[in-house]
Amino acid sequence: MSGLFHNWRHPRQCYLICGIARAGSNLLSDGLRDTGRAGRPNQFFLPSSESQFRAAHHFAADVTFADYVRGIVEKSATSNEVFGFKLMGWYLNDFLERLRQTGVFGGAEKSDLELLLTAFLRLRFIQITRREKLRQAISKARAVQTGLWKVQEGKTAAAGPQFDRLLITQCLKEAEEEENTWSAFFARIGLEPFRVEYEELCRDYETTIRAVLDFLEISLPRRIKISQPATIRQSDALSDEWDRQYRASGAVE
Repeated sequence: MSGLFHNWRHPRQCYLICGIARAGSNLLSDGLRDTGRAGRPNQFFLPSSESQFRAAHHFAADVTFADYVRGIVEKSATSNEVFGFKLMGWYLNDFLERLRQTGVFGGAEKSDLELLLTAFLRLRFIQITRREKLRQAISKARAVQTGLWKVQEGKTAAAGPQFDRLLITQCLKEAEEEENTWSAFFARIGLEPFRVEYEELCRDYETTIRAVLDFLEISLPRRIKISQPATIRQSDALSDEWDRQYRASGAVE
């Protein structure tokens, strides 16, 4: 199978969305994908989802991880040769190790940046974060309980959410750990990402998406409009109530 991509042509532009759970990476990814000009960003390298993408693209069972990476890049780029993907902080380091273990993109002699630039030429970095950390943790706690990680019409919850102070505290801790992972990564590679804030994305969706496209140097034909997102914001009266309950416990200043 290693010869499958011997004539592999790399897209002219790659980018990575550096995400943290419940910070709006789905909202951003969907907005970029829906333009039809910014790749089809997704969590292609999330281990639990990898089999789904392998099947969708009809990869044989014996395809190596290196060829899987090359295949996804080739098959998921848009016609203007742009490829985007998303990683969450909690599995970033495992992903880098998997790339190294292939021996195709470089080994211990290469830095993280060199490794990534070999696998994804001309790679650019976009980091999305959320200013309201407690609301982020509440959103994750609700997703954990309901199974709804992407709220859309027609999707139903697997279970009803119940206020759980310990779970929210754990989600706060995990978000902090993910942010620290990304901070350490950018310090190692000596680069600053293009930063997107969830609250700003929600407040002015079109302007934020266009700012990201400008960063990526992607122009949209006039006929292409940036439509409103299909993803529905989870925050509601229940989120407000959980916010009040958590703050009343004295856990947040």
